[in-house]
Amino acid sequence: MAVIDKSVSVPLGTGARVPSLPLGIVFKVLKRSIAILVLLAVWEIVPRTGAVNPTFLPPFSRIIEAWWGLFTGGDLAVHFQASISRSLFGFGLAIAAAIPLGLLIGWYPKVAELLNPLLELFRNTAALALLPVFTLILGIGETSKVTIVFYSCSWPILLNTINAVKNVDPLLIKSAKSMGLGSLRLFQKVILPASVPTIFTGIRLAGAYSILVLIAAEMVGAKAGLGYLINYTQFSFQIPEMYAGIITVSLIGILFNQLLVTLERRFSSWKTQSND
Repeated sequence: MAVIDKSVSVPLGTGARVPSLPLGIVFKVLKRSIAILVLLAVWEIVPRTGAVNPTFLPPFSRIIEAWWGLFTGGDLAVHFQASISRSLFGFGLAIAAAIPLGLLIGWYPKVAELLNPLLELFRNTAALALLPVFTLILGIGETSKVTIVFYSCSWPILLNTINAVKNVDPLLIKSAKSMGLGSLRLFQKVILPASVPTIFTGIRLAGAYSILVLIAAEMVGAKAGLGYLINYTQFSFQIPEMYAGIITVSLIGILFNQLLVTLERRFSSWKTQSND
């Protein structure tokens, strides 16, 4: 019996599609990374040429070796856990306290009139200037670290929330009122959604402050944390390890900001779609 070969070969160029790499995404990533890659290349080459003292600015490859040693030895995980727990706790408390207070001040003029003098007094006081006060009152333990993060994060969130509520398009408010929406429904359906992008701007600023201020606080008085690691390795003249700690802080800041950007797109998807 003859066997019929049912396989059909389709020549290329006649409608068959061959999977291809998303070149657009590759080019986009390369375009965004080229400045960083150039910086790292310069960092690697310049110390090796003797243009700068490699004792104080080691080649980038030595920094990576030091980072890997801290990572595999478990030291980096200990300091990372100490810093991130303090940062997230203070940051979360700031969100929980500043957003409701900002909405209240922005929505009720009488509350704003009552609290504005106090806000103007404290908003112009740098968080690090109050670090000795927090340390004297709360000690050098976890409470003072979390409190300084809470204080520094509260202001960008609070001020952006107030501005978001006050700067909602008046036409939106008039249109909602003309449709018979009461004050509560107006606040839920118009004010809050319109305020989300500006509120998230404050949250992103606070996210950066939560890391930067904490690192400075850990340099003053702490037994663990990335700030303590950077300070200790600098005094011990472990320069590659010091740079490894600094790079870790930078990576945390980048990842934290990217997470907040993703959340912002999720909660203000209406705005993203309208821009598309």
